[in-house]
Amino acid sequence: FGDADAIITSDMSEYMEKFSVSRLTGAPPGYVGYEEGGELTEKVRRRPYSVVLLDEIEKAHPDVFNILLQIMDNGRLSDNLGHTVDFRNTVLIMTSNLGAEQIVRGSNLGFQAEKEGTLSYEEMKNRVMSE
Repeated sequence: FGDADAIITSDMSEYMEKFSVSRLTGAPPGYVGYEEGGELTEKVRRRPYSVVLLDEIEKAHPDVFNILLQIMDNGRLSDNLGHTVDFRNTVLIMTSNLGAEQIVRGSNLGFQAEKEGTLSYEEMKNRVMSE
């Protein structure tokens, strides 16, 4: 959106545990940090036109995917303070390292002979998508 501050990055390896998922939307009443908003919801509420980069999404707890499903389904999310945060003007980008090792290695399983040279893009894509 024309500004480097419009990028909200989050390393999803920080959200591997179930209790850490609540940091995205804010702590529930009675818990430490309740007065503060969630890390994701507060940033998007203050800057609705932003790009959210969720790095290494495969490491996140499954509850994170439930939150993302709600964002993509409704276009909004409520934080712990009751604020409704609108995500309709936000771009969500999720990165993953799944299949990276197989692309770098380029090896086949079994006794299949390896072709000389590098793999084409389509061959790499088919290998990663088959898993």
